[in-house]
Amino acid sequence: MAKIKLTKNELKKQKDNLKRYTRYLPTLELKKKQLLQEIQRIQSEIDGLMAESQKVMDQMMSWVDVFAEEVDFESFLKIKNVEIEEGNIAGIDIPVFSALEFEEVTYDFLQTPLWVDAALPVCQDQIKRRVMRQIAEKQQEVLREELRTTIQRIKLFEEVKIPEARENIRVIQIFMGDQMTAEVVRGKIAKAKIEKKKMAAGMT
Repeated sequence: MAKIKLTKNELKKQKDNLKRYTRYLPTLELKKKQLLQEIQRIQSEIDGLMAESQKVMDQMMSWVDVFAEEVDFESFLKIKNVEIEEGNIAGIDIPVFSALEFEEVTYDFLQTPLWVDAALPVCQDQIKRRVMRQIAEKQQEVLREELRTTIQRIKLFEEVKIPEARENIRVIQIFMGDQMTAEVVRGKIAKAKIEKKKMAAGMT
């Protein structure tokens, strides 16, 4: 603990610090709660996207045989642009999925298997879900880091700053109390000496 001045000004400073710490602590606790709720909400979104992707994959298993045909399917699924906006949660900036655009691909309907028409939008939706999941995971990463910092601050206030300010106040108050007592004692001694001198002067 750093050495403190045993003065009235220092006492006021320490009381102000304590007041500020105790007022700020509930704000940090609220932020921690909000972050935890948002992380859980995003996890539910991720779980939902993964479940939907798995459901579609299970349905697509019936297409496995036709997918074996010689078709350069990847050429139909080129991402042109991913739009990401900026959101804000508990004062923290996070990326938010806005839209996904695929390159337009023209193909010969006569030379291309019929199943491509049906498979294309399904696969595009799967890719979109994957991109949304990746962005949601990035959101969680940002919020988890902020949560870690917030928890550290809460511990700092609870375990260091608030106890330190209270101890400083206690030490200063004890010192000032001792000083007042010593002052009273000195005053009484001085008064007794004056009285004694008066008595001695009266006897002469």
